[in-house]
Amino acid sequence: MALEYHESGRPGKIEVKPTKPYRTQTDLSLAYSPGVAYPCLEIQKNPDDVYKYTDKGNLVAVISNGTAVLGLGDIGAMSGKPVMEGKGLLFKIYGGIDVFDIEVNEKDPEKFCEAVEKIAPSFGGINLEDIKAPECFYIEERLKKNLDIPVMHDDQHGTAIISAAGLKNALEVAGKDISQVKIVVNGAGAAAISCTKLYCALGAKKENIVMIDSKGVITSDRENLTPQKKLFATDRRDVHTLGEAIVGADVFVGLSKGNILTQDMIRSMAKNPIVFALANPVPEISYEDAMASRPDVLMSTGRSDYPNQINNVIGFPYIFRGALDVHARAINEEMKMAAVHAIAELAKQPVPEIVNSVYHVTDLTFGPKYFIPKPVDPRLITEVSAAVAKAAIESGVARRTITDWEGYKKQLRQMLGQETKLTRKLHDTARMHPQRVVFAEGGHPTMMKAAVQAKQEGICYPILLGNPDRLNRLANRLKLDLSDIQIVDMRADQEQGRRATYAKHLAEKRARQGYTFEEAYDKMYERNYFGMSMVEQGDADAFITGLYTKYSNTIKVAKEVVGIQPGFKTFAAMHIINTKKGCYYIADTLINRHPDENVLTDIARLADQTVRFFNEEPKIAMISYSNFGTDEVGSPQKVHTAVEMLQKQYPDMVIDGEMQVNFALNRELRDDKYPFTRLKGKDVNTMVFANMNSANSSYKLLQCLDPEAEIIGPIQMGLNHAIHFTDYESSVRDVVNITAIACIDAYVEKLKKSKKE
Repeated sequence: MALEYHESGRPGKIEVKPTKPYRTQTDLSLAYSPGVAYPCLEIQKNPDDVYKYTDKGNLVAVISNGTAVLGLGDIGAMSGKPVMEGKGLLFKIYGGIDVFDIEVNEKDPEKFCEAVEKIAPSFGGINLEDIKAPECFYIEERLKKNLDIPVMHDDQHGTAIISAAGLKNALEVAGKDISQVKIVVNGAGAAAISCTKLYCALGAKKENIVMIDSKGVITSDRENLTPQKKLFATDRRDVHTLGEAIVGADVFVGLSKGNILTQDMIRSMAKNPIVFALANPVPEISYEDAMASRPDVLMSTGRSDYPNQINNVIGFPYIFRGALDVHARAINEEMKMAAVHAIAELAKQPVPEIVNSVYHVTDLTFGPKYFIPKPVDPRLITEVSAAVAKAAIESGVARRTITDWEGYKKQLRQMLGQETKLTRKLHDTARMHPQRVVFAEGGHPTMMKAAVQAKQEGICYPILLGNPDRLNRLANRLKLDLSDIQIVDMRADQEQGRRATYAKHLAEKRARQGYTFEEAYDKMYERNYFGMSMVEQGDADAFITGLYTKYSNTIKVAKEVVGIQPGFKTFAAMHIINTKKGCYYIADTLINRHPDENVLTDIARLADQTVRFFNEEPKIAMISYSNFGTDEVGSPQKVHTAVEMLQKQYPDMVIDGEMQVNFALNRELRDDKYPFTRLKGKDVNTMVFANMNSANSSYKLLQCLDPEAEIIGPIQMGLNHAIHFTDYESSVRDVVNITAIACIDAYVEKLKKSKKE
């Protein structure tokens, strides 16, 4: 399977993609000769302009000679290339950093350094990888001294930074002082030396540290010690083996080989022992054996299938990200320590839902089983990168200064697709005027988490529908705080008066449709009737539903309780596809299965109204499988007729069709073939499809084909109040986004009402 993964499709794991237009002769003349001469001359005048005109500021070289590749040893430069490509992949997906992997076929440290120094001007940073000790110490030291860009040997410092953050937190959980604890380090290679140095920087005392290599305990009287080993040679003469050294120790850190630590050894350690068994893929002792040895052990490994993984990916993408963003000349001790504290602090914060979802858990809270952040935690890029960048500025190695730190964090989130300008704008707008939002399925974990998150972000004042005892039990299980969130049990006796009021209003409103008070009262035991009635009667401002309920039922209830906006005969739903090319608005994706020409005109008008709601000028294409009357039967004819009606009744509306999707989205093709359209010279951003099947399939197809595209919706269009739907596939983030839209919708509705009054 592993070989097939690396071989299938395009061989390897990374590629280079252009970032500027290149399709026309003009584009090419700007990209290369003669246009490229201008930035060259600017850089000649001011070398720092290289960060302005090239990718240097986002480009890292992952460089190795293949002498210490993972657990494989000295396998050679070329054999190590898959590992370096993998490192490049991690840099890109976690830090948004471009990478060239460079394998140097040279074991002589002097010649290796000469090669790296000569190519260094191309890069904003250098990540040294898989170079054996002790040569790696000299190589890194020389390159750091001679180059004016960040250089880091990740095998040393990456492991050191992550394990130091883990140790800091593990000691806090164990209730121990780092200056007092006894530490045993098994291993004396590059990672072990760097880890131990960083522990000392955190406050550990050298006299409390025993380091062990393949020959046993490293003592000060041993001959021919390397300078690195001499740093941690002990004066003790009573210990010679791991078994002797570990007795009474508080901390064991293994950076050696598998299965050398026994249960009896752990039992001999002090109270609340901390065991970091970091050998990969087989740790010094298995997680199961360590946990079975005694109940108070705090355990960490380098493996992803156990708690508290010490994984370098928690550090290096974000350390380089912060260093690159301030054009740092180095990665110094202040920056490394800033990363340690940022990573450690992050583990104490509430865990995002995406992390719980990936690991299929609900109880990740700071403690014995969670004292180091998970690699997938999306907050790492903002917290660690910002901390490193700030330390670079304060320590004087930055060429560029950042002052707006919140803006910088937003930029990082947007770069990795965690957040887009659109969603941030929605959340910021909703936060200015938070509304009372009823969440219908209060007992659904996704709905409850979304309500809590929306409240934490200041988007709304949530109201959960459901039985309080059941909701509180679920909240306890999910580790959610409902203390300031209103819970309404619509079926409780104390709600009789409100049910009666809502029923009376509904019965009067629907009397001509055969409703009686008794029937309406029975309906108020249903969450959608009760919740929408809360909004209708002013007891709430907006309503979110759909995780349990079928659309057909929700549509029926919405029509009965809140009704359709005046001037329309139907309502509809829209999805926004937020891509690198911009936002595309697709309608109607959920409500009207087989619209006729009259319904299509309503959908188009609602789409026009909704796109304006998002502060964009709608440019609408009505989509079918024919172009401007080439097929005169079936859905093309309905769309054709709808366009004629709309253009006649609304001459200022920028709309045309019917047309095929490729003509809608390709302005040059459309303008060349059909120059008569109202869309001439315009880029379409809104598409109204001939039927729900086409619209729904189109947005889901785009969602599958482009995982980086953000899908926002469904967005309700055309009801009298802010009633919005989700579906059973919705994530917490999806529901929070819809909640933000519902709050803005409700606030705009209030503004319109106040103007009329």
